[in-house]
Amino acid sequence: MVALDFPFWVRFAHFINLIFITLLIRSGIEILSALPKLYWHDHATPGREWIKFTKKVFPSDLKKRVWISLEEEESFSSWIALPGHKNLGMGRHWHFFSILFWIINGAAYYILLFTSNEWARLVPTSLDIFPQAFHTAMIYASFHFPPAGNPYNPLQLLSYFGVVFLLGPFMIATGAAMSPAIGARFPKYPKIFRGRQVARSLHFLGMCAFVLFIIVHLAMVIAERFPDNMGNIFLGQETSLGIAIGIFALFVLVVVAVHVWATGISLRRPRAVQNKLGAIIDPVRRTLFGSIVPRPFFSKSDVTPFFRANGYPPETQEYNELLESDFINWKLKVHGLVEKPLELSLPELRAMKMEVQITEHSCIQGWTAIGQWGGVPMNYVISLCNPKSKARYVVFYSYQYTDGAQFYEVINMELAKHYQTILAYEMNGEPLPVPHGAPLRLRVETQLGYKMVKWIKSIEFVADYRNIGMGQGGHREDHMYYDLGAEI
Repeated sequence: MVALDFPFWVRFAHFINLIFITLLIRSGIEILSALPKLYWHDHATPGREWIKFTKKVFPSDLKKRVWISLEEEESFSSWIALPGHKNLGMGRHWHFFSILFWIINGAAYYILLFTSNEWARLVPTSLDIFPQAFHTAMIYASFHFPPAGNPYNPLQLLSYFGVVFLLGPFMIATGAAMSPAIGARFPKYPKIFRGRQVARSLHFLGMCAFVLFIIVHLAMVIAERFPDNMGNIFLGQETSLGIAIGIFALFVLVVVAVHVWATGISLRRPRAVQNKLGAIIDPVRRTLFGSIVPRPFFSKSDVTPFFRANGYPPETQEYNELLESDFINWKLKVHGLVEKPLELSLPELRAMKMEVQITEHSCIQGWTAIGQWGGVPMNYVISLCNPKSKARYVVFYSYQYTDGAQFYEVINMELAKHYQTILAYEMNGEPLPVPHGAPLRLRVETQLGYKMVKWIKSIEFVADYRNIGMGQGGHREDHMYYDLGAEI
């Protein structure tokens, strides 16, 4: 057989691609474990999922106790998920890190492909390819091998073309449709896929297609002209069976070693992984999503019938006493780097300028819901307290304590000043329910739900957040290794 003379960049891109696509698959499975259910509608109504990977039963009577969506999480094994065992924060870090370099590798491959003659080997130039591919499939179905192509037979050519030029971009497109920042700024984009939940389902099916392709691809490499295949794709020339087996074993060993290392370090040193990967991801995230502002686009008819809650209501004596008195004695404390500290009662907040908005809530777990929120624009409160020039961040403290620490989250001043960032005291035209944050909660419509603090106790303006909590920018960032920015 004649050597196919694949250029070095083709061989290198092929190897790098498999490493990052397998990291993406395993970290994607970890993300799926946070809500192991898939829907065809953005309401994500419990019991209406089209497939689920959990045996947990949704409670039929929610009046007996407060039920939160974290109870839907599953703990997937590290054999399939990266890193496994309910580590959504780590899974997201690896997913975004891998997609960044997967896209860079793919872009370089595209550029080199079309600035050389290599595209002719991968792009069909005639409709005759379809009957030829069918004929080739029939040969495989008869348990025979078709003649070798240059470099691919018709069925292989169609398969590789589909994966490189259709499936890869499809995964990027459906992934982007799940971003709350993109959906809020470009509301028509998720509608291309009929909403975020449909995009999530399609993204899952795309992952299954990648897994199936990898399995079949590896099986065919081994079964059909194994020495020639391994020699051409790794050495650029034919080789012997012994050397081919050695190359394949080394290849598998390297991929497995990368995954074992990534899993182990994520479980043993999650803070180091959070900070190291975050240092790579965060600048890209800020560049792509930092200046995106939302656009309202929902109507009352879109409001979700059942809106999941997340986070158990505070159980402190202070909060319970306020709840028993219907929050008559509650006051919002606004302090820190401000010229005029404030203490605002609920009636005082209600007497201020009111903003009403119907928006889609995107939880980091994966579920979505549409609600109507009414409250005071944060920008109005900022105008009253007059922050000092050193104030760069706003810290929202909750009455809730989780993992032995007070819940808080941090947003920057730009987000705080946006007209759709509000302190909500109403939900769907009614006083804010306790499970959803009464008496007051934050709404920031380009962010994932965990940034929108419920049961707000106080607001502090600060120059730096690194001396608050564990210094990561929020309770979920401190304890669950989530991202400081929650636009995706």
